[in-house]
Amino acid sequence: MLTKDLLLDKIEKRTARVGIIGLGYVGLPLAVEFARAGFRVLGYDVSERVTKLLNDGQSHIADVPASTVAALVKEGKLESTIDAARLGDMDAISIAVPTPLSKTRDPDMAYVLSATETVARSARPGQVIILESTTYPGTTREMLQPAMEARGLVVGRDVFLAFSPERVDPGNEKWNTHNTPKVVGGITAECTEVAVALYSACIEQVIAVSSPEAAELTKLLENTFRAVNIGMVNELALMCDRLGIDVWEVVRAAATKPFGFMPFYPGPGLGGHCIPIDPFYLSWKARQAGFEARFIELAGTVNGAMPHYVVTLVADALNTLRLPLNGSKVLLAGVSYKRNVDDIRESPALDLLALLGTRGATVSYSDPHVPKLSGRLWQGGVDLEHVDLASVGPDAYDCIVVVTDHSAFNYDDVQRAAKVVVDTRNAIASPGPNVIRLGAPRPAMADVAGVIA
Repeated sequence: MLTKDLLLDKIEKRTARVGIIGLGYVGLPLAVEFARAGFRVLGYDVSERVTKLLNDGQSHIADVPASTVAALVKEGKLESTIDAARLGDMDAISIAVPTPLSKTRDPDMAYVLSATETVARSARPGQVIILESTTYPGTTREMLQPAMEARGLVVGRDVFLAFSPERVDPGNEKWNTHNTPKVVGGITAECTEVAVALYSACIEQVIAVSSPEAAELTKLLENTFRAVNIGMVNELALMCDRLGIDVWEVVRAAATKPFGFMPFYPGPGLGGHCIPIDPFYLSWKARQAGFEARFIELAGTVNGAMPHYVVTLVADALNTLRLPLNGSKVLLAGVSYKRNVDDIRESPALDLLALLGTRGATVSYSDPHVPKLSGRLWQGGVDLEHVDLASVGPDAYDCIVVVTDHSAFNYDDVQRAAKVVVDTRNAIASPGPNVIRLGAPRPAMADVAGVIA
């Protein structure tokens, strides 16, 4: 029997061993889905803390309940390790490691390269290896394939390589790893066939594309689409500020059109593991081909400038009270990058804390999902802790900036605890005269001052 047929038979019978490299927001949910489907799963991570936590039946990812992990560990379906040599026993390996940007906004492929080298050291015939980490078109073919061939393995005959982009949306209660359609593209038709069979065992819908490059670009298109449209509406918010028009009213009205329009909303900047980063992977790859991705670069410029614009709003808000930003007490309501999650990766709140601190403000934050924040993460050199706004007195802060619209916030407490509020998310349903909203007409100075008086 051919190597491919043997592997397909193992997948069908659930006797294939599945290894997951990287047990973060992508890798752990994927490991859980494979284990639920009946596979024995080995999670590999360089963090001994993470592997021990999982082996003890705990979870460090909010979207994966500890009870689920504990049950799968008890059944012998899920195990975690820091021993990379054990990956050689796996029939299927999924690589889900970070792909950040360098300081020059070029792709930082160090994690993918390390994972590739780790897999290659113990690669053997009869394995399917799938890269899930977001990356530029060509990575699977240019990085993983040569590593396999250097061991004398023929791709499509001995081993099977594919790319399948992760589509994780932390905190999304409707769409998860199991029911979000999975795109797969293999180096050869045989690679695609095996990868599709593997994912079809635990995911509701799998879509095959012609190549790993097509799958790699699919992921970048999805998030570049969002980044460009958010950049457009952020620029519209800046325009509305000048024109004295409420951008939130305009977007709501436009969204009533039943065709040809999809609403996007402005905010204090982009955050998360994808949208602030992925478009630059695409523009970098385009530059390698001599193509200038002007829309992407422009959207990146607009979105990257939003934290600076918010600082200007804070300074203007304080100015209505004849207070300087230097020396004022400013609290950020929300430091995670999106509502109702604990994920602070690339959060604009981190930039805001640093920018406000540089301008001399005394900064703090309130976020029930993030109990503590290391000074290293926001470049302030000072560790901060969550402030419960319900426990502070009236006007405890000169300004509160609503950065993340968590549903747990009581916005009456927010308005009570500050002399003036800057709402970057249009989160306050009934704003008082001391509330300044991003992209909306500002209250008269006399009204704001009157509230304090």
